[in-house]
Amino acid sequence: MALTRDFKATVFARVQKDPEFRSALLVEAAQALIDGEPDITKSVLRDYINATIGFEQLSQEVRIPKKSIMRMLSQSGNPTTQNMALILACLNEHEGLRLKVSF
Repeated sequence: MALTRDFKATVFARVQKDPEFRSALLVEAAQALIDGEPDITKSVLRDYINATIGFEQLSQEVRIPKKSIMRMLSQSGNPTTQNMALILACLNEHEGLRLKVSF
């Protein structure tokens, strides 16, 4: 059976309608980063950014050029820990979240 909607379009639509799903994406990105899964982190963050704040606004808020952020979060990108933390902090604030790590 063929898929009727593009996956990214489906994610985009759900992000627009479901605040809990938006929050869950950021939690998933943070968890993947902690678990040592940078590719998953970058993929989830790209989806979140594209469906919400956009790269242009994120660029202005974190004061990193848009193209640099896009390269960092590409499949071959290699963001520094500082830049990843800055991006996650900005997106968490944008979403109104306060994530905590506990053991």
